[in-house]
Amino acid sequence: MAFGRLQAKRSDAPMSDINMTPLIDVMLVLLVIFIITAPMMLSAVKVDLPKADAAARSQSNAQPLAVTIDQAGAVYVQEQHLQGDALQQALQQAAERNPATEVQLRADTAVPYGRVVEFMALANAAGLSRIGFVTEKPR
Repeated sequence: MAFGRLQAKRSDAPMSDINMTPLIDVMLVLLVIFIITAPMMLSAVKVDLPKADAAARSQSNAQPLAVTIDQAGAVYVQEQHLQGDALQQALQQAAERNPATEVQLRADTAVPYGRVVEFMALANAAGLSRIGFVTEKPR
């Protein structure tokens, strides 16, 4: 009775399989890098927000309108720089889409209070009465 060998004879031909381990390692490192850097890209307009210890809450299902006032007093709606009639028109369009739209106002600490009040009056005249102030937690 003939039995085959338990060990197969190794050939001298090169291995044709791709080693996936280095590829997987690189992909996992890139995933970790993107997870860490994604929150840092949240806002393109750089502002120094005031510090306050307040709870975040949102009662509306409507998409909020993100408004930023930078250090120079320039107003950005959804990260697009607007001024004058274009700003008024953008606020009116948001109010026409949904009068309950919440304006999330991010104002730099160096912006004069009067500039913030001017924007609030402009938003109120457009029909937007829900304004929330975005702050950072104190360290």
